[in-house]
Amino acid sequence: MEITEVKIFPRTEREPVKEGEPSRLRAYASITFDSCFVVRGLKVIDGRNGLFVVMPSRKLNNGTFKDVAHPLNNELRKTIEKKVLDEYKKFLGESGTRAQ
Repeated sequence: MEITEVKIFPRTEREPVKEGEPSRLRAYASITFDSCFVVRGLKVIDGRNGLFVVMPSRKLNNGTFKDVAHPLNNELRKTIEKKVLDEYKKFLGESGTRAQ
């Protein structure tokens, strides 16, 4: 299985943020596998130890979140994260600004 496309969608200033807290969400991403299967809703997050990728999820009734799609092993997770973060950094270089 090969990741054939990664699209980055920067967070917009209109998205809600808790008052007094800066948003750690930097962008959304979608990835395409083998030019025939797409996964949307990945998030690029600016964490304490740098950028990382969160898989698409939905909020459950009890307030927790459950991944909708996720890799079944660490090797694929690392591959996805590297591809998405590389594309995000490329996007930042091309746009000349850091998404907030």
